[in-house]
Amino acid sequence: MNIQSVRGFHDIFGKDVKKFRKVSDTARRILKLYNFEEIILPIVEYMELFYRSVGETTDIVQKEMFVFEDRKGRKLSLRPEGTASVVRAFIEHKLYALKPYVKLFYEGPMFRYERPQAGRYRQFHQIGAEIFGAAEPFADAEIIKIAYDILESLGIKNVIIEINSLGCKRDREAYREALLKYLSGVKEQLCRDCISRMDRNPLRVLDCKVETCREVVVEAPKIVDYLCDKCKAHYEDLRRYLNALEIPFRENPNLVRGLDYYTRTVFEAVSDTLGLTLIAGGRYDYLVEELGGPPTPALGFALGVERLMLLIPDLEEKEDIYFLIPFGDVHEYALQVASLLRKQGKIVEYSYRKGGLKKQLEFANKLRVKYAVIIGEDEVKNNEITIKDMETGQQRKVKLKELIRGYS
Repeated sequence: MNIQSVRGFHDIFGKDVKKFRKVSDTARRILKLYNFEEIILPIVEYMELFYRSVGETTDIVQKEMFVFEDRKGRKLSLRPEGTASVVRAFIEHKLYALKPYVKLFYEGPMFRYERPQAGRYRQFHQIGAEIFGAAEPFADAEIIKIAYDILESLGIKNVIIEINSLGCKRDREAYREALLKYLSGVKEQLCRDCISRMDRNPLRVLDCKVETCREVVVEAPKIVDYLCDKCKAHYEDLRRYLNALEIPFRENPNLVRGLDYYTRTVFEAVSDTLGLTLIAGGRYDYLVEELGGPPTPALGFALGVERLMLLIPDLEEKEDIYFLIPFGDVHEYALQVASLLRKQGKIVEYSYRKGGLKKQLEFANKLRVKYAVIIGEDEVKNNEITIKDMETGQQRKVKLKELIRGYS
């Protein structure tokens, strides 16, 4: 039987691991600069969490969640996104009682049953950041700045930040009526999914990717025209702060995101090169309360690691690796030498293959190491090692006492 990976679940190895770690390390470094603390979340949650937070009418809940029952018949789900889990943890552990505001970030795999394509898999990895307890628009500007800093630090070009405001609950209700009235007049031009969305959540029509629907909503009413004074001021301040931070952005009145919990600010960092969303997020001021916690303004974002990897060139960074070659029964001495080098922070590859010097140096070249460390009976007798620079070909002997003092 030829066993292969499950469709949409992929292995990451070789040069792609370096890209993966570059995205992860860069995001972690920047989030640390903004004083975020890490939270490690479970992969499995009760299905109800996502029904109540993400929204029953969203594509994620209706089509994409991996749902199963445990032995007691309780419905569980592999997490399709991270925000709901962070909110659940924030409430469950009463993190709101610890600080005036809480800043958390997470990293890990997410799961959605959708058609696999470039940068989009059924198991994919996200890094997300959430702020709880901050209601002011400068918090929105800062969360967008973090996302922009990550992309800039990764050297990703041709990215634009798209922004919109979805207003508060009252604004949404007034807009919903106006949008529904418009959509009723163009109903025959909508796809089947959007027709079913109209009564339950007409804002989902604005998020449809079908080209005919995208053309129809161009003339639809804009939610920014239905904002109350407070929400309008919040949005105006956000634009002012983004300009002050010199972040390139454009307003997209049809940007609503694919999740129901968003309020006021929503944003996406869009790659003009890929035509894909790289980082997305926004504000969700009602979600903590709706899931049983105290009223808490909140906002955040998530980035797709695999998508960012598509825009990072192959990393050819060569590390100074020492390839230790033992000849004869010298392993006790050779293993001690390897241990000494590693204690000094050197990367050591101990040769597991037998062969003459020529063959061993061929192994060293295939492994693309910087130095070959040769140890035979003469080296053991003289308490030394022979080091060969694989790039220059130069070779020298080093006494073990020099190595102990910190040979480099």
